[in-house]
Amino acid sequence: MKFNKHKTHESAPHHVTGTATYTDDLRSPIDLLHLYPVLSSHARAKISQIDYSRAQQVPGVVTVITPEDITGINNTCIVNLDEILLPTDEIYYHSQPIIWIVAETEAAAREGAKEVTIDYTPLEPILTIQQAIEANSFQGEPQVIQRGNPYLALDKAEYTLEGELEIGGQDHFYLETHVSWVTPDTEGNYQVYSSTQHPTETQIMVARVLGISRSQVVVTCLRMGGAFGGKESQSNPIAAIAALAAQKTGQSVRVRLKRNHDMIVTGKRHGFLGKYRVGFDLEGKISALDVDLYSHGGWSLDLSLPIMGRALFHIDNCYYIPNLAVRGNVAKTHTVSNTAFRGFGGPQAMVIIEEVIDRISRFLKSTPLEIREKNFYHGTGETNTTHYGQELFDNRLHQIWSQLKQEAQLKQRTAQVREFNQSHAYEKRGLAITPVKFGISFTKSEYNQAGALILIYLDGSIQLNHGGTEMGQGLHSKMLQVAAKSLGVNLDRFRVMPTSTDKVPNTSATAASSGSDLNGQAIKNACETLKERLAPVAAKLLNLYAPEDLVFAEDWIYSATNPNLKVSFDEVIGQAYLERISLSATGYYRTPNISWNPQTGKGRPFHYYAYGAAVSEVQVDRFTGTFKLRKVDIVHDVGNSLHPLVDRGQIEGGFVQGMGWLTMEELVWDNQGRLRTYSPSTYKIPTIADIPENFHISLLEKAEQPGVIYGSKAVGEPPFMLAISVREAIREAIAAFGDTQQVKLASPATPEAILRAIESLDCLQK
Repeated sequence: MKFNKHKTHESAPHHVTGTATYTDDLRSPIDLLHLYPVLSSHARAKISQIDYSRAQQVPGVVTVITPEDITGINNTCIVNLDEILLPTDEIYYHSQPIIWIVAETEAAAREGAKEVTIDYTPLEPILTIQQAIEANSFQGEPQVIQRGNPYLALDKAEYTLEGELEIGGQDHFYLETHVSWVTPDTEGNYQVYSSTQHPTETQIMVARVLGISRSQVVVTCLRMGGAFGGKESQSNPIAAIAALAAQKTGQSVRVRLKRNHDMIVTGKRHGFLGKYRVGFDLEGKISALDVDLYSHGGWSLDLSLPIMGRALFHIDNCYYIPNLAVRGNVAKTHTVSNTAFRGFGGPQAMVIIEEVIDRISRFLKSTPLEIREKNFYHGTGETNTTHYGQELFDNRLHQIWSQLKQEAQLKQRTAQVREFNQSHAYEKRGLAITPVKFGISFTKSEYNQAGALILIYLDGSIQLNHGGTEMGQGLHSKMLQVAAKSLGVNLDRFRVMPTSTDKVPNTSATAASSGSDLNGQAIKNACETLKERLAPVAAKLLNLYAPEDLVFAEDWIYSATNPNLKVSFDEVIGQAYLERISLSATGYYRTPNISWNPQTGKGRPFHYYAYGAAVSEVQVDRFTGTFKLRKVDIVHDVGNSLHPLVDRGQIEGGFVQGMGWLTMEELVWDNQGRLRTYSPSTYKIPTIADIPENFHISLLEKAEQPGVIYGSKAVGEPPFMLAISVREAIREAIAAFGDTQQVKLASPATPEAILRAIESLDCLQK
């Protein structure tokens, strides 16, 4: 089936008119209180004394939230109890919130925070991955996946190379910072409005900290102004601290982080260090790869272990490597606790394998294109099976690759770039094509489930509830399409309700690119239940005896064999009410045929794979190190798109965000552990000026995916990795300045990094 190519985002009119309601747009209760944090001035220290007596004297200050106010458990960690909400004796990172001031206005809370004095005994912090390695400071157990015997294969390899690459992190920089409102009632229950990707987990953490049952907490997410993974787990302490203040005061409480606070106290994309050794032959075929991955976890575990697991899964990207060992360790440091971010560890691993591909190509005086093509997964059986044992039964890479080379006119443009470089001494162009293979599913199997609730009213209007959250990515738009198609009615009947734990319980995060897959199937299941109830009613109205032969479409219910014999949807629901037939239904779905054994490092962790490829062309200036992205061509596999306009937007946005990570978004901490890039003035993200005028995207045609909601495929994360083509194009341009067997390009490839790479060439052209 085909969905409307031109249907807009369901919230587009509200976005452009400013009427879209976010958490902080709620009407303020007359008793609303505000919170402001007191932050640590050390990265690691013992707390000797806290004096907040002067803060309590500031006009408007109501109270102070300290660890003594916690009636439940002082911890908001997901995996194990290593994430203290409020420190009791030791500080674990610079600017860690220690206590919170509660006041009648935000200004009063801020003034109160200035009056707090804290005495510390400083301790020596660990601030970098390298320091953590030297101190043997790690979190959790090492993770390992191995196929074959890479050590023996490396010894036998015709050629070997070894190297390492450090990859920077990335701030989420969502437009809406973390915000949470909590209102208590008089019976010990709490309504929490939170900008969260995971309302259920926020509910769990609030209940844990307050020491009450989960049923006493309702968490509602209206919509988010961006998230990208940064609100999957890290919204939990924000909601919990607001709930603590609400519990203590009996009043409604708001926490809204300022931009600088949001950047300083929240986790980022994990920085990575990859150390590799690769074996290959004269043709460039890889026979063995041995990799150690280290991620910058920060002070607590958060989601670092599954993020590292995802990196281990994607170290191959699109390449068959017969002998492979990859080990992952999470470095424990005294910095913010790093967290989920679009791609969830996959992008870092893919950058490393593409680095390896480039090293091989330059060593053999070949091209990266040739080395990539020689090592692609192909055929059936072993050469089309990953290092963790899952066969790529839906391998569409070769089709995409061939189509993209043709659409991007790769051969002709390669010659044009070469000609330009020969005639320009101080500006060089680079052209690169890179692939993406990304597994779709939560790798923790129990998260692959979803629920929905549909309510039909007698005027024909319908409320749609599901467990996914809307963060601007268009999930609600797609779910409307699914519901309308499944129930056979028009879109304008539906109202998508805010995601809430009292409507759909025990949900998974809207993450892992699985929001449409999971919630769409749950909605379809609820619609099928309703149709099963309504079909016999319609059959009686039509004097038919086979309700299973009825078709629901475009607000009518009609006979499949005689379409002129029909009855309106409104008439049927009216009759169903008279016959006392329920007009509400729940839906449920769990992803089938997935499994993973971490002990053996083998299984089928993904329901399917999303594929794509991109060609990027850049121009680099010899004197400034700046680059201009001239043109981008993309072919991406979204299956049978549920919403082509939304999917194109996701591809464009993911690509640009990935380009920002790889080229300009540089996080800088000083030697005291303070983040120095904590505002738009010091942290550069892509702007409209960085997007190429020539930006061409093709959705793979005739690509329906079996076993997924209406043949669609996930599109949230996979396009992010297409931006690796920009990094590789910059490398090609740098190499054009001189003869070299290696281009040492840092990540992110800032102008300074590009200049250093040019200066490091073996023989600069004069």
